[in-house]
Amino acid sequence: MTPPAVRLVGATKTFGTHTAVSGFDLEIPQGSIYGLLGPNGSGKTTTIRMIMGILLPDVGTVELFGGVPDFARRSRVGYLPEERGVYEKMKVVDQLVFLGEIRGMERQTVRGRAMEWLERLELGDWALKKVRDLSKGMQQKVQFIGTVLHEPELLILDEPFSGLDPINQDVLESIVREQQDKGTTILFSTHLMEQAERLCERVCLISKARKVLDGDLKEIKRRERSSVVAVEFDGPPPRIAWPGVAAVQEVGDALHLLLRPGASHGEVLAAAVADGAALRRFERLEPRLHEIFLRHAGENGGNGPTEHGEQR
Repeated sequence: MTPPAVRLVGATKTFGTHTAVSGFDLEIPQGSIYGLLGPNGSGKTTTIRMIMGILLPDVGTVELFGGVPDFARRSRVGYLPEERGVYEKMKVVDQLVFLGEIRGMERQTVRGRAMEWLERLELGDWALKKVRDLSKGMQQKVQFIGTVLHEPELLILDEPFSGLDPINQDVLESIVREQQDKGTTILFSTHLMEQAERLCERVCLISKARKVLDGDLKEIKRRERSSVVAVEFDGPPPRIAWPGVAAVQEVGDALHLLLRPGASHGEVLAAAVADGAALRRFERLEPRLHEIFLRHAGENGGNGPTEHGEQR
């Protein structure tokens, strides 16, 4: 039986009195695109560093391809860390050749592959320039190339789209999908729920060092369907103290109401018509990943309710 690409069981990591990851369980099937999602400081990067053997868990176990994350197993991984780092005085192609060689690739092979990638990401004309001459976004693309040069079995991308313009974000998203089509497993860490929703098949939501939700994204959305209601009125929406509503967002002419667990749709509907407001629409929606996270992690965004539940 094929082992999962990654497995964590009860993994805990502390730094002094701060618990970065607590009792964390995670299993990533080979060949999947898996999203490790949560706000900054939630424990995502610490989890990745344990997977890569950079940090050891204080409690629990971490497995990579069915065993400890030793050098041999880590060599099957392409890791793009959140912290960007380049050798600014090296020429672009020389840096990529160096990165490929330390992965055990032959110089001629890695040079040819590096040039193919540079051309694809519109950096061919910069191959002989020093890295310091490139913009930050271009340097980030060079780092991405260095991550995939050796054709890893597992790609770990920690906040890979940070600092990229929308066009280059789309390019990298298409490459991620191509890598999966080749059988590569992808662990994608981000706090941007919209990107994860486009890319990921399975997600793990983490908040304040703990896992709050984990599973197939389509199945999660099916289970959570009753948690978001859209309401529309004829005329401006009234100010209402919505019962059982965790957050309210304006989406076009509608209000999207994020219900707390156990909240009653009937009570929400009654509140919508209590003051004689002309209710035009009341509909249960398939929730967005952002709304699912808010519901389970208790994080309120800038368009959330006031302490009295009224719309801002």
